[in-house]
Amino acid sequence: MRGGFNMRKGLIFVVSAPSGAGKTSLCKQVVELLPGIRHSISYTTRTPRVNEIDGVDYHFVSEDIFVKMVERDGFVEWAIVHGNKYGTAEETLRRYEAEGIDVILDIDVQGAGQIRQKLNQGVYIFVLPPDPEELEKRLRGRGTEGNELIKARLLNAREEIGRIVNYDYIIVNDLFEDAVERLKSVIAAERCRRELILPQIKEDWGI
Repeated sequence: MRGGFNMRKGLIFVVSAPSGAGKTSLCKQVVELLPGIRHSISYTTRTPRVNEIDGVDYHFVSEDIFVKMVERDGFVEWAIVHGNKYGTAEETLRRYEAEGIDVILDIDVQGAGQIRQKLNQGVYIFVLPPDPEELEKRLRGRGTEGNELIKARLLNAREEIGRIVNYDYIIVNDLFEDAVERLKSVIAAERCRRELILPQIKEDWGI
């Protein structure tokens, strides 16, 4: 095969979930297990949590720097979530796409909607906790937020889940290992789509 199937553009996988559902852990695990996919690192004005590393978990920036990036139209999406700003740099996505590297983003439903509108591409995946009680348990288990913020996150979760119809796939994160396998399966299936590899087949086989 002359060109193989590695000459395609990179795919964009957008993963959303209520806070505490485990989307970031899922995305990081899948990136470790699958070749040819990277985890997009978002920019945020939020204060780092314990054990979070700048440039690994997020790009932690000041309010001033974030606003300047917005003014330069540097984000493909950005949103204010629980009082903090989060954004995805468009330059990063375009670079991965051109290099044929798939990229996975874990972003909220606001950001996912902006990406769909601006890029008109991507595979959209929603991660659900098994039930509201388990979500509250996970939020409290983090030990990083007080009661009022946890209540706000739970209310926000219901609103986010209400937009689940805008997503292509739904993954319930009941057992982490099972959820990882489901996410890997979605990525594998999307990589095999006819419209993605047919042009290369036609070129290689002269049809």
